[in-house]
Amino acid sequence: MTHIQTDPVQQNRVPEVTVEFWLIKLMAVTMGETAADYLAVNLGLGLTATSLLMTAVLIVALMFQFAQRRYVPPYYWAAVVLISIVGTLVTDNLVDNLGVALQTTAIGFTIALAVTFAVWYAAEKTLSIHSIFTTRREAFYWLAILFTFALGTAVGDLVAEVFALGYLTTGLLFGGIIAVIAIAYYVFRLNAILAFWLAYILTRPLGASFGDLLSQPLEYGGLGFGTIITSMLFLSAIISLVIYMTAAQKPEEEEEEFDAPGEI
Repeated sequence: MTHIQTDPVQQNRVPEVTVEFWLIKLMAVTMGETAADYLAVNLGLGLTATSLLMTAVLIVALMFQFAQRRYVPPYYWAAVVLISIVGTLVTDNLVDNLGVALQTTAIGFTIALAVTFAVWYAAEKTLSIHSIFTTRREAFYWLAILFTFALGTAVGDLVAEVFALGYLTTGLLFGGIIAVIAIAYYVFRLNAILAFWLAYILTRPLGASFGDLLSQPLEYGGLGFGTIITSMLFLSAIISLVIYMTAAQKPEEEEEEFDAPGEI
């Protein structure tokens, strides 16, 4: 008997875009902002040490993620949370340690993201997240994710701090822009891939603004909950959602067996 099996490599390695996807992504970026501040400031590790530590942890997490041949919620979302933290730290290092202006940082990451998409499309002829089933496509995917977080951090800080709109106004602004993108997609048939990546980029400053609003002291325009409480609150919510998504995930379909003609 000859067994013809489905190729596990062809299974998508990233999740479908659902309400749960956007909820956990928004909480991940919020936690990325507050956790980076907690490690660097509250724990006193400093920006450089925190960056090196979290980059090392992210590399380990991505090694586990790349080892999977399908979407596994704990591995995937651990990588998202960590890359959110590292993306924040990349921008913070450029601005605080190297003195690069937020405007320059935002432009630089916009160019880097555009180049990533251009090379990705040239190599794969698609930017769809529904067909991330090869190592090369997944590498492009995570590189783009890193740049979206770094860019979102720069844009959010630029609007909230340099333009002095404050955390709440900045969050509402980006929330409104995302709503416009959603309307453009559902009503006016905006290209699905373009709509997804625009929303993905903008959820970073949206989440970061509300993270800062919750964690920053009252004198700096926040609500004063602190980075520890805010980070633990969102981490608990993320873990709960990941547990739910793992339990709700459909089991792998049993491999089908077929008898080859003329064989027993």
